[in-house]
Amino acid sequence: MKSFTYQEIHQQPQMWRKQYESMLAQRDKIVEFLNQYLTPQTDVVLTGAGTSAFIGDAIEPVMRGIWTNVRAVPTTDLITHAEYLLDSERPLLLISFARSGNSPESVGAVNIANKLCKNVAHIYITCNRDGKLAAESGKDNILLILLPEETDDKSLAMTSSFSTMLLTCLMLGHISSLEHDKALIEAAVKNAEAVISGYEDKLKAIAERKFERGVFLGSGALKGIAEECHLKLQELTDGGVVCKFDSFLGFRHGPKAVVNDHSIVVYLMTDDEKVQRYERDLVRQVSGNNKPVAQVVVAAGQKPALDDVHSDLTVMMPYGKQETDFYGIVPYVLVGQLLGFYASLAHGLNPDAPSVSGNIHRVVEGVTIYE
Repeated sequence: MKSFTYQEIHQQPQMWRKQYESMLAQRDKIVEFLNQYLTPQTDVVLTGAGTSAFIGDAIEPVMRGIWTNVRAVPTTDLITHAEYLLDSERPLLLISFARSGNSPESVGAVNIANKLCKNVAHIYITCNRDGKLAAESGKDNILLILLPEETDDKSLAMTSSFSTMLLTCLMLGHISSLEHDKALIEAAVKNAEAVISGYEDKLKAIAERKFERGVFLGSGALKGIAEECHLKLQELTDGGVVCKFDSFLGFRHGPKAVVNDHSIVVYLMTDDEKVQRYERDLVRQVSGNNKPVAQVVVAAGQKPALDDVHSDLTVMMPYGKQETDFYGIVPYVLVGQLLGFYASLAHGLNPDAPSVSGNIHRVVEGVTIYE
């Protein structure tokens, strides 16, 4: 029998199609809510903890093109420094991402925002209809968006929950004209299917190589995807592979020191030519100065012009264009998920519960929220 982690990675294309239809069915309710609570003066804060926080990091750059005052702020920062991060005098729309909706920080951040801000509304994007967040969603200033129950991942690592919540918030940004985005959603689905069908075995082979460090790089929204990928590989190997993430340009400023001959480097490349020029330069520099265990290039659209650089694998997603189709960042995450899953097996671990020491849990434990 396949593990939960395996099933949850592979079900993602199906979940994205399913959630698109669900969002279409709820469109009128969502538009009415946004018309009431989202104004040019509203601060929109994207929040969550851990992987759920990385959703905000990934989509903030693209959501800023739709909603003016958008920021990604983890619940783990709001709990301790809300008075510095929230303006109590301005209207606030707090968008909470939560797989279970039961973590102390998820509930605590909502309560703190309610106490601190005079005018606050909430959107809960969650996978668990029985969670604490979902249970309190009957108020007028709360919009609950439930994902398919299959996305309430049973494994420790968030996979289909992450990608489907991310996609859901992107759809929120285009909710008024969502029916016109069906082809773009389908392109993201097909790119995810292309990664699974065309590259899973090759990613497995790379994951089985002996390495101790992993680096994931991305520009713009793809930096947030790199952030999520780095955590997947690190937590699924129980810290056996220590990982970093960065932007391509930022990586030069010190963090590049981490690359050695015990590393793998994964480049999540945009199809925006003006940005890709900088990305190609960095790939060439790393390749010229180091000999990592493996280098993986991931790209949508056309293959990057890197004929003079050795890469152990180039993962191509042929459908749609990542920068111009708004949803195209989502399929990139499968590369990190698959590397993490197969590296977990290579380390002799159970991907569903890789933490031998019990240091990490599916729902965070041991957090006390103080008044």
